[in-house]
Amino acid sequence: MSNFANPQREKMKSRIAWTIVIFLAVIWLIITIGPFIFMALNSFRDKKMMGRQGVLHLPDPWYFKNYPDVITNGFFGFFFRSVIIVSISLVLMLIISAFAAYPLARMKFKLRGLLYAGIVAMMSVPMHVTLIPVYQMTNTMGLNNNLFSLLGPYVAFALPMAVFILTGFMMTIPSEMEEAAVIDGCNKYNMFFRIILPLSKAGLSTLAIYNAVGMWNEFAFANTFLTDIRVKTLPLALGAFKGEHSQDTPLILTVLTLSALPTIILFIIFQDKLVKGMMAGAVKG
Repeated sequence: MSNFANPQREKMKSRIAWTIVIFLAVIWLIITIGPFIFMALNSFRDKKMMGRQGVLHLPDPWYFKNYPDVITNGFFGFFFRSVIIVSISLVLMLIISAFAAYPLARMKFKLRGLLYAGIVAMMSVPMHVTLIPVYQMTNTMGLNNNLFSLLGPYVAFALPMAVFILTGFMMTIPSEMEEAAVIDGCNKYNMFFRIILPLSKAGLSTLAIYNAVGMWNEFAFANTFLTDIRVKTLPLALGAFKGEHSQDTPLILTVLTLSALPTIILFIIFQDKLVKGMMAGAVKG
């Protein structure tokens, strides 16, 4: 009787556990997706309609003019500047982190542990603590109001996490592949470019997605370095759509919706690679 009761009890516990997990997942989904739905729905109102209907009802009627207004008033300029700076920053970050992670993961040399510990320790430094000294350095170099002044902070503060994840990922690659390559006469450079780097695509994809979101939404450095409207990036676009004495809230929500869509779509498309890469990077990190 006890042998029969135990499987039943375990099955019941499993059902209860899954019910709790699903319930918490639904609650978390509502918490995370709720603000975006609120923002998107209210972007289909006009200013008077929001004041008359409130913000918790469906638009009646639906007002679509906000989107053409935003697009025809310079939105794509902010968008393409963000695309340029994020793309270049990601390429530089991936190249440097791959070159740094390879010897840390696959080679043995003195001070390797100390160097790796120092890189990991840099992850604890808040990015915006350095805002004033980096601004002073940028000002001294004459790079104010230069879009590429953001490259340094974006790449530098993404590197510790990138090296940490990519080092752990490269550690999971079987050493037998390198041994076979050495027998075939492959040197360290060819081994890196032909074996290690291609096998690290999942980790590189993870880093690209993870850091792209942060760079895309970064505000403090961009707001400090870029004061000219002609070089501002997408997070600063709100200033161009806000009136001097009043503001059109639905228009601003339209800008926010359009700004958030690229990262949401990117995450939906590559979420499987993001999860796999993070898990692989945590194995031996």
